[in-house]
Amino acid sequence: MDPQPPLPEREPASNTPAPHAPGVAPNRGGPLLGKLLSPKLWLFAGLLLFSAYLGQTYDPSWTVQRSVLDVYTDDQGLSAYSIGGDEVSVAHAVPVEQAELTADKLNALQQQGQAPASTSEFVYTGADPDGVDEPAGRRYFELTARQHYGYWSLLPAGVAIALCVFLREPLTALFASVVSGGLLLGQYDITDELLVPALQKDGVAEVLLLYCGLLGGLLGIWSYTGSARAFAEAVARRFVRGPRSAKLVGWGLGVTFFQGATISSVMVGSTVKPVSDREKVSHEEMSYIVDSTASPIAALIAFNGWPAYVQALIFVPGVAFLATEADRIGFYFASTFLGFYALFAVASTFLLSIEKLPLVGKRMRAAMARSRTTGQLDAPDANPLQAEELETNRVPEGFRPSPIGFFLPLGVLMFTVIATFVGYGSPNTNWAFFAAFLAAGAIALWRGLTLFQLIDAVSLGVKSVAIAGLILVLAITLGDLSQATGADAFLVDRLGETVPYWGLPLALVLMTMGISFATGTSWGTYAVAFPLGMPLAWTLAQAQGLEHPELYMMVCFATILNGSLFGDQCSPISDTTVLSSMSVGADLMDHVRTQILPASVAMGLAIVCWTAVVLWFA
Repeated sequence: MDPQPPLPEREPASNTPAPHAPGVAPNRGGPLLGKLLSPKLWLFAGLLLFSAYLGQTYDPSWTVQRSVLDVYTDDQGLSAYSIGGDEVSVAHAVPVEQAELTADKLNALQQQGQAPASTSEFVYTGADPDGVDEPAGRRYFELTARQHYGYWSLLPAGVAIALCVFLREPLTALFASVVSGGLLLGQYDITDELLVPALQKDGVAEVLLLYCGLLGGLLGIWSYTGSARAFAEAVARRFVRGPRSAKLVGWGLGVTFFQGATISSVMVGSTVKPVSDREKVSHEEMSYIVDSTASPIAALIAFNGWPAYVQALIFVPGVAFLATEADRIGFYFASTFLGFYALFAVASTFLLSIEKLPLVGKRMRAAMARSRTTGQLDAPDANPLQAEELETNRVPEGFRPSPIGFFLPLGVLMFTVIATFVGYGSPNTNWAFFAAFLAAGAIALWRGLTLFQLIDAVSLGVKSVAIAGLILVLAITLGDLSQATGADAFLVDRLGETVPYWGLPLALVLMTMGISFATGTSWGTYAVAFPLGMPLAWTLAQAQGLEHPELYMMVCFATILNGSLFGDQCSPISDTTVLSSMSVGADLMDHVRTQILPASVAMGLAIVCWTAVVLWFA
């Protein structure tokens, strides 16, 4: 890179006030008044005041979701069903005619200023009219009552997205959205009623330990010992000949690490970053390749925890090919060839890697041109999620960096992931990162790092990801708030059951895209959309006499799976979006802006393919 020109000498200080721009009044109130008159501050305050006003004046509405249960007779001769590996008894189910959770009864309670005693109820119907013999000749359902605020249910997510775009500062935007959701729900104690319960929720402590503790410590050791840079130099010498081959390395790793979206985002991003930075690949490019390969490839090469989770949500009574757990897992794998969005997304990241992607967008092209010509990996006004501490060479004097300090812990991580998947049916990422962290620390000590230097390295890494970890926790909290305000229930309620068979795949795509974008979670969207979409697809297939109902069900299944992926990927409040930006060191909103166009093109092509399959083959 050419040397920078010398900075111009500063003019000597003068007591004469500088003239203001023509037509602009001088700021006579000082900096404080200027901040008080800032449009950003007024927008921030206005959104929160509006949320508080809605919370005081708007009455939520009730809706009831009915989920079909795959009930069997347990060892005690009682009816039960299995979810998440746990057995739940439904022996206390009541006839559907006696159900308490109906729209009429809930509305009557609301008019009396009362709430239902429970928001979940098990019910059953009589003998199956289709002749399928459920336990005791019954069909069992779970009724779940949800409240929503109509279109205002989307307000917390809307506040986050609007402020992310307007302020370009995700931490402030996410915090404002959490406060907005609390005001809408009437929960004014933001710390004790929202943030503390979110931190106590199952999975959040794991996120903090895994991504802020173990990942941060691992990155710190790699940076402090120079192992990551040594690995990058070794890979560059052998495989990388420029930006294209550097991106292809990232794409290949993304395809290889198919165990899960979050683990893939972190592993691929942190592995390829030293190589791609060396070859002047912009962080916008790399974060798109990491993000749009991780989740799609995990859905396509589903030798991970996805099928086991999804199969429990797609049971439909009377459907032979969904009758047992093995049938439903087989149905998942049989439907992967219809995952058109995932296929197009992985193809798009490959085409971007070789710089042949046609509709890449002006922002991405500008990022590519900037990084190649100036070496600037981020836009001038960017706020990268990864701290500069990891970019600074802090290798102690006399310590000789080696690629083995990077490659061996990475191999330990991958081996642990695969071994736990083979042994237990799902990868244990906690064990994997802990083993990699121990391996990296042991290698650093063996090669001459002192214990105090190792602690300093771990502290450096944890500090570097602290802000990103906080953003991740706020994003998780916002996802919970979006569900508490009924954003998903409202979108499901808007769908209705009057769509034609050829329009159902499109309706399911739009619904799942909206839910996952607003909540930042694909798996949470599955829990809402599959129990609605799969029985509805079967009903339409039977009512309209489709020749290939199983194929139609597979298409609808694929639209829910892929629509949720798209919304999750493109949402700035998604954990995978945050982690992809963090591991590569990209600005979160720059990543969102540059990713959304190629992702939308892939989804548009996928919708055309799903519609064509339904019209021509179903």
